[in-house]
Amino acid sequence: MLPKKWTPAQLASCIDHTLLKADATPEAVEQLCKEAIEYGFASVCINPVFVPVAHKMLHGESPKVCTVIGFPLGANTTATKVAETAEAIEAGAREIDMVMAVGLLKAGQQAEVEADIRSVAEICKKHNAVLKVIIETALLTLEEKVVASRLASAAGADFVKTSTGFSTGGATAGDVRLMKTTVAEHHVKVKASGGIRTLEDALAMIEAGADRLGASAGVAILAEAQSA
Repeated sequence: MLPKKWTPAQLASCIDHTLLKADATPEAVEQLCKEAIEYGFASVCINPVFVPVAHKMLHGESPKVCTVIGFPLGANTTATKVAETAEAIEAGAREIDMVMAVGLLKAGQQAEVEADIRSVAEICKKHNAVLKVIIETALLTLEEKVVASRLASAAGADFVKTSTGFSTGGATAGDVRLMKTTVAEHHVKVKASGGIRTLEDALAMIEAGADRLGASAGVAILAEAQSA
């Protein structure tokens, strides 16, 4: 059941309604946008090629257009990530979910990781776009999760995000709690994503400290909330 202070509408406003499958079609993205409007989701999160479609569908509506950068590996060059971000914002994206350079982090190249994020953050801030940095928690040690969160915060991220949903694991309440503790003093928020399929999953992440949820099962989660 929903906590007493939560309504289904409040829950919906925390969800990025997500469709990132390789075989997603423009028609599927249009349906995603219709659902986002109907349920009042925070945004639709789609691949960059569909930003113009989503922008057209959501113009004048409350859900934002969110897209992914350097997805799903984070291994693009910084110049590529910056160019992707600039193009996406020009096409109508207002939220950017960027994948951190995971391999560089694991190699101990913290300055390079921070610089990569900062370059994208500067473009986002110039255009009043929200930046979420995906740290891919399933691939990191406990210490690396803390370091990654701190680097993203220092570089100007608005959110740190657990997962792409395309790696070896997704969000856990423990990771969300750790990330929240690490970045809270800098007023950086946490997005939980990957494997959030039920109302129970969603509430566990919120209880752990998530400010935003990424889910492809948003409609099913809301149906559970409305019948609870």
